Amino acid sequence: MFISEAFAQAAGAPGGDNAFMQFLPFILIIGVFYFLMIRPQQKRIKEHKAMVGALRRGDNVVTSGGIVAKVSRVIDDHEIELEIASGVKVKVIKSTISTVMGKPAPANDTAEKK
Repeated sequence: MFISEAFAQAAGAPGGDNAFMQFLPFILIIGVFYFLMIRPQQKRIKEHKAMVGALRRGDNVVTSGGIVAKVSRVIDDHEIELEIASGVKVKVIKSTISTVMGKPAPANDTAEKK
């Protein structure tokens, strides 16, 4: 019932090629996660920073809370002042802006003269 020395010596040590093949699925999963999840999210963050950095006075924006407003003043790199109704202004953090709808169309004075 005892294990002979011959059996103990016959078992081979784990090979180097076999260890790489065991880690290959994990490496592939990490690669798939990077290209399908991490990289597109980083691209979206970069586009949002560029959009928020380009905010100017007069832009119509939508906040993440769903408030549609007009930028009345850019205070600094982190805050802006929005006009949500005539005479009603609020300060918000720039990163809460979700969409820039563009500048309002200028009033057409020739249509009023006709």
